[in-house]
Amino acid sequence: MSFATRIASLGGTCGLAIALALLASAPASAQAQPKPAAPAAKPATPAQGQQPAQQAGPTVVQVKAEPSQPEWTKVCGKDQNTTTEICYTTRDFVSDQGQPVLALAVYDVKGQQPQKVVRFVMPLGLLLQPGLRFAVDQGQATPGRYVMCLPNGCFAEAPVKDDFIASLKKGANLNVSVQNQAGREITFAVPAAGFAKAFDGPPIDPKVLEEQQKKLQEELQKRSEEMRQKMLQSSGAAGQGGQPAAPQAAPKP
Repeated sequence: MSFATRIASLGGTCGLAIALALLASAPASAQAQPKPAAPAAKPATPAQGQQPAQQAGPTVVQVKAEPSQPEWTKVCGKDQNTTTEICYTTRDFVSDQGQPVLALAVYDVKGQQPQKVVRFVMPLGLLLQPGLRFAVDQGQATPGRYVMCLPNGCFAEAPVKDDFIASLKKGANLNVSVQNQAGREITFAVPAAGFAKAFDGPPIDPKVLEEQQKKLQEELQKRSEEMRQKMLQSSGAAGQGGQPAAPQAAPKP
């Protein structure tokens, strides 16, 4: 489901309108850049005879583009209050099993004070306080903060500069690092192929976008129905298998 469709499903109204409304908080974020995390304190020297604990590295999760969204999508519109043109280039990503993982959108705000903002829709069940970090390939990481959570996921964002956009256009992956409930770091490796073409190209026609969203919604409903049928079949099979055998009649004397 595209970023615009994801937002529309959350609010029940026009996806672009809500996306523009959410972006209203971006100028404040751009003015107050998140401070980088303080360097970790040096670990204490282990006592003689003790073996230092091995530090486990982050779990890397390779994600792929949502099959029903073959390319990055660029959507443009105008803020009704300021008439500023705002475009965002977006794509959804899933796991190898086809389960939705995250959505990404890069906003390009025109006008007298142009700015660029990266916004994510992240899955539920992650630690919010540490925020997230993202970097193109092995480049310098940019910190991001969560702004709100809704039933379908949590929104995170960060202002970026032109050099980040340039590196994303040329990069292979955008590595998004978060922490799960156990405090374990997880890095989603998001493929960036095709981003440059969409970001620099023309926006999608609103009618085409509407048709795409309709097809995606139908696909989601189909998947939901298939999952429901599988659950019903599984529960039915378990019920039949769990029934005790009928007691045999006692032999007549």
